[in-house]
Amino acid sequence: MNLNIPNRQRWLLIIAGAGIVLLILNQIVFSPLGDAWDAHSAEIAKLRASVAEGRGLIARGPRLQQAWVQMRAQTLPHDPAESEHDLIAGFESWSRTAGVELGSVKPRWKHGESDDCSLLECSLDATGTMGGLSRFLYELEKAPMALHVESAELLSRDDAGQKITLNLIVTGLRLSPLEGKQ
Repeated sequence: MNLNIPNRQRWLLIIAGAGIVLLILNQIVFSPLGDAWDAHSAEIAKLRASVAEGRGLIARGPRLQQAWVQMRAQTLPHDPAESEHDLIAGFESWSRTAGVELGSVKPRWKHGESDDCSLLECSLDATGTMGGLSRFLYELEKAPMALHVESAELLSRDDAGQKITLNLIVTGLRLSPLEGKQ
């Protein structure tokens, strides 16, 4: 067998072989390296963003701690009876300021979302004019207590709509677990 290949064909075989070797190298070496490079670049970008966020938290740390201390001070007292008393006294004070009549107030203790807090849920009725009830809600919202209005319902008590009843469910936060009381 004569393997005497003309010069031009030899160069074509060398170029074709080199192309096949490059394709194989691309599939085996270059593509995985490129994918790894992209993955590492994305990870580095994510880590840089995380470091920037951490530095921002560190810079805001004193303000966040101050805000947390202020929020903790606004929660209901640890003693359940004192918590109920403070909230009911607040309702009475706000109703006097707003000029509305306070109806029934029914407090009920509930478990919080975590084991280290509890909620005092109060259902109450207040009757008065629209302006008075608006003022009552305003006083409740601006009170320095950790309170949340869960629901509010207005009902007209007369045909002219001058006497309105407000049914509220208000929840107060206490940073103490519920001690078997419900």
